[in-house]
Amino acid sequence: MSRYLTLSALAVLFLFPLVWSGYASFEEPSNYLEMARFGEGLGTYATNSVLVSVMTVAGTLVVSALGGYGFARFDFPGKNLLFLATLAILMVPYATILIPLYVLLGYLGLQNSLVGLSLVFVMFQLPFALFMMRNAFEALPRELEEAALVDGCGTFRAFARILLHAVRPALITVGLFAFLASWNDFFAPLILLNDGASFTLPVAVVSMTQQTFGAIDYGMLQAGVMVMAFPCLILFIVLQRHYVRGFMSGALRG
Repeated sequence: MSRYLTLSALAVLFLFPLVWSGYASFEEPSNYLEMARFGEGLGTYATNSVLVSVMTVAGTLVVSALGGYGFARFDFPGKNLLFLATLAILMVPYATILIPLYVLLGYLGLQNSLVGLSLVFVMFQLPFALFMMRNAFEALPRELEEAALVDGCGTFRAFARILLHAVRPALITVGLFAFLASWNDFFAPLILLNDGASFTLPVAVVSMTQQTFGAIDYGMLQAGVMVMAFPCLILFIVLQRHYVRGFMSGALRG
């Protein structure tokens, strides 16, 4: 009984900010109308966020799946050192390297580009994603891959049709983290995007809430929070079962 009371209290504690934000945003429904008409339009900013998130998730999944499989199954000189160097990126505050990345994107012709922003997000997600995928592949018995080869699958076909299916919970976990990070990030789009038509939702929401002399429109801010939080909540609820399995099935092994 005490366990249910504790869980109920925690649920109320965590849900209260969200419920309060929803209530505050609907005190003046005109907040949503003003947001929809602001600048290039809410649809443009939402589309930019969706494009960046989709490209980030796709890039992170492809690179981390191939890299994690390579680290788990192949031996090559300097493998452990390369893996540790990749994980070391986690210790670098990402804000400190945004300016060098901005210059690098300029050399590549990707400044003020959603593709360039997505590549930066993929780079920031790779250490955690590689760690997850390497451990997920290492948790699989080699006999599973050998059986697929004996049955006539080539190496790539066994990887694509057998192993990727077996590590699906870890893939979903990595994809969910990549989506949440790219969808909610404010600082990188603020630095790397110069054109208002390219802004993502977090940057646009901050611009919407700024008034004369730096005053903040809190009603508009709460409406922006609800618009940004809704896709994340739906995605997390839909994928929650796979997300938990990703952690419970050996994704954190090692």
